[in-house]
Amino acid sequence: MNSFKGGIRFSVKKNTPVIFIEEIPLPKKVVIPLLQHTGSPAKEIVKVGDFVKTGQLIAEATGFVSVNIHSSVSGKVLAIEDHPHPCGFDSKSIFIESDDKDDVVEFKPNDPEKLSPDEIIELIKNAGIAGLGGAGFPTHVKLSPPKENKIDAIILNGCECEPYLNSDHRVMIEETIKVLNGLKLMMKIFNIKSSYIAIEDNKKDAIKKFEDFTAIQDDIKVKIVGLKTKYPQGSERQLIKTILKKEVPSGKLPKDVGCIVQNVQTAKAVYEAVYEGKPLYERVITVASSIRKTANLKVRIGTPISDVISYYNGVKGDAPWRKVIIGGPMMGLTQSSLSVPVIKGTNGIILLTEKESKQHEPSNCIRCGRCIVVCPAGLVPTTISRLVEKEKYNELEKFSPLDCMECGCCAYECPAKIQLVQNIQLAKKSLTNKFS
Repeated sequence: MNSFKGGIRFSVKKNTPVIFIEEIPLPKKVVIPLLQHTGSPAKEIVKVGDFVKTGQLIAEATGFVSVNIHSSVSGKVLAIEDHPHPCGFDSKSIFIESDDKDDVVEFKPNDPEKLSPDEIIELIKNAGIAGLGGAGFPTHVKLSPPKENKIDAIILNGCECEPYLNSDHRVMIEETIKVLNGLKLMMKIFNIKSSYIAIEDNKKDAIKKFEDFTAIQDDIKVKIVGLKTKYPQGSERQLIKTILKKEVPSGKLPKDVGCIVQNVQTAKAVYEAVYEGKPLYERVITVASSIRKTANLKVRIGTPISDVISYYNGVKGDAPWRKVIIGGPMMGLTQSSLSVPVIKGTNGIILLTEKESKQHEPSNCIRCGRCIVVCPAGLVPTTISRLVEKEKYNELEKFSPLDCMECGCCAYECPAKIQLVQNIQLAKKSLTNKFS
């Protein structure tokens, strides 16, 4: 079974096969940030007092690396002002009060056989699709590399290696055809005759389902690649190295080695944008905790996470949660407010009790080397951290901290509980400021 050097094997069981996708009730109000993606924020094209429909364009991209944004409910625009964002800052957002009618704009389906690659990319751009694996990179940008970067491989990422998260798994099982046809559209863009779907071996049902469907579709040459269940197996660089035996050089991107990596939910959104004419205004997320059954929920973009948690709890009022994380427990962000909304890159909400969220006081490094062994990027986290603590920023560059993906493996394994990831983030910031 293929894998990569380093990483961690968790004992957390996901129990995904029995956790079907549920659609939660329409929110009474949505808060839709104008920045839900890598790049420049979108610019609002509605004003306070306007009535909008579900799926209506409400903010336009402000450049090539930007993304259109659509309303996720029908109703009245209440305000356009700053609001707390899941990434920890305030972001200009559009507040819409739902009229409970879910009056949807008319979608215009397309015949993919009659579309050119450029027309497919334009439909994806118009639909406002950003990567749904968490990074939020505009999909139309990723599918439009410079001409000198000839793309000869697409890897569809179905690893979902973070503990607890399993929404991608359910989408692969319940929306297999949409995912496959979304991949086929991306293959057409690059005139690629074959591609890969990467799935960890703890998702054997998804592997079998894809194998069954691809076996009867002669026009799609898709190789289903089973990978060892290990974190962070879903990282782009690790996938490319494991599957294609290619190394993405430091400071370069997958396109520089002729590869594009896309998330399975992104492929599903591409299908809906092209085949159905449907923009991106909802997604599937996992809500998980140690004391309640995990849920996979279809949620409208802009829904306050307080609404999602209330639905998950089943009752209103006090709950035992002391920490709320958006994303997975390894790379997710702790939230200071439950008013922050679900955005395009939200793949999960993790709820921790007081015992689980206990802070550990760091002690001195014991030179055990565990952080080096598990680092999938081949870095020396303890040395980078020590240089930061001693403010020796001029010595950082030779240890390549910019190659760190902030996966958290080093901090997870550190017996001294040193804040290795935070220190490496400071190192990266120092070098970024130096080069800018």
